[in-house]
Amino acid sequence: MAQIEKAQQGIITNEVRAVAVSERVDTELIMRRLASGKITIPSNSNRKSKIIGIGKGLKTKVNASIGTSTDIVNPEMEIEKAQIAEKFGADTIMDLSVGGNLTEIRQAIMDAVTLPLGTVPIYEAFAVAAERYGSITEMPEELLWEVIERQCEEGVAFMAVHCGINRLTLEVLKKQHYRYGGLVSKGGACMVAWMQYNNKENPLYEKFDRVVSILRKHDVVLSLGNGFRAGAIHDATDRVQIQELLINCEFSEVGRGMGCQTMVEGPGHIPINEIEANIILAKKLSGEAPFYMLGPITTDIAPGYDHITSAVGAALSSSYGVDFLCYVTPAEHIGLPFPEDVREGVIAAKIAAHIGDMIKLRDTDRDKKISKARRDMDWQSQFDLAIDPQRAVEIRNKRGAANEHSCTMCGKFCANDMLQGMFEKHTKGTDKH
Repeated sequence: MAQIEKAQQGIITNEVRAVAVSERVDTELIMRRLASGKITIPSNSNRKSKIIGIGKGLKTKVNASIGTSTDIVNPEMEIEKAQIAEKFGADTIMDLSVGGNLTEIRQAIMDAVTLPLGTVPIYEAFAVAAERYGSITEMPEELLWEVIERQCEEGVAFMAVHCGINRLTLEVLKKQHYRYGGLVSKGGACMVAWMQYNNKENPLYEKFDRVVSILRKHDVVLSLGNGFRAGAIHDATDRVQIQELLINCEFSEVGRGMGCQTMVEGPGHIPINEIEANIILAKKLSGEAPFYMLGPITTDIAPGYDHITSAVGAALSSSYGVDFLCYVTPAEHIGLPFPEDVREGVIAAKIAAHIGDMIKLRDTDRDKKISKARRDMDWQSQFDLAIDPQRAVEIRNKRGAANEHSCTMCGKFCANDMLQGMFEKHTKGTDKH
C-alpha cells in the first residue's frame, strides 16, 4: 500500500512522523495533507533514503540536478557532484544522465548519497533507442515502460514523466507560430520528434493509467513534467505552456485518485511579474498539489550567472507558495556543470528558498539570531548560523583583521565594535524576542 493510501486510512507511518519532527509541525497535519495530495514524501519502498516532505506548510525544498551528457561521461565526477550537493544542503538529487552506462551511473550515485533520487525516464528510453536502433524516432513504445519499471525497482524516489504532451498541445504550438526559444526540454523535444515521425500519440498521455500503476506499486512520486516549459522570457505563459499545465493538473488529480503521490512542474524562463499568476493557476487547478519550479530564470541575458537570475525568481516563487525548487548553476546555457558549479547552484537556491520561507512560513528566527550575533561581535555564532559557514570562514581568514572583534571592511571604524557595551542595559528586551 502506498503512503497516500495509508494516510487516507488514518495510518501514521514512520515517514510521516519523520517529516513532522524535521518540520516541527503536528503529525496529524502531515498525515491529512499527505492524504489530500497537498504533501508528498518521496521515499521508494525499494531504497532507504533521507525522509523529506514537500508541500503545503513545509519548508521549500531544493533539488540539485546532475548527470552525464553524450560529450562528457565521467561517473566519478557525477558522484562528486552528488556528494557536494548533499554536503551543501540539497534536499534531493536528480540524475539526468544521457551518456555512458546509465544504470551503473545511477546506482553509483544512489550508493554515494542518502538523498532521495529523481530521474526523467524518457531520457534513458531515448538514449537506449539512439544507441540500439540508431535514432530516437525508432524507439519502440514498450521500451518506455521497461525503463520506468526498472528505475522504480532500483529505488528512484520520484520521476518527471512527460504525460502532458499530446496531439492537442502540438497543434497549439503550431498555431501560435512556434517560439522565440524553441523547445528546450530534452524529454519534450524527443517525444515531439517521436510523435511527429511516427504519427502517433504520446504513450505516456494515452496510457496514463499504466504510468500511475507502475509508480504506485513502488510508492514513487509522479512529477508531471513540463516538456513545453518556456526557454525564453518572451515565451513564458504562452498557450502551449498553459495547455500542457491544464493536462498535468488534471492528471495530478487522477493520479492521486489512483493511489499515487503527484507533483506538478512549473515553468523555466519567466519574467518576475508572471511568477505569482503561474503559481496561483497551478495550485488552484491541481487541488494544491506540490508545485515544483524549475528555476525559474528571470532574464535571458546573463549566461554564466544564471544561478543568480534563477535565485531572484526562486525567492519570489517560494514566497508565493512554490514547494520545491530545482537549482540552476552558473553553467546553465553554456556547458555541463562541474562540481564547483553544483556548490554555487545549491547555495544560491538554498538562499532563495529561505528568503521565500521568511514570507511564506514567517521563518525569520535564524535571521534574528545571526543579527544579534553580528551586533555582539560573536563570530563563531555568525558562522554557525550562516548558510555556508565554510565560505564565510574562508573569506574572513583570507583578509585577516587587526582586531579580532571587527573585520577589514571597517577596521577601527566598526560601528558595532565602537558601541560595544554602551547600550547593554537596553538590549535585554530584544534578547527575549
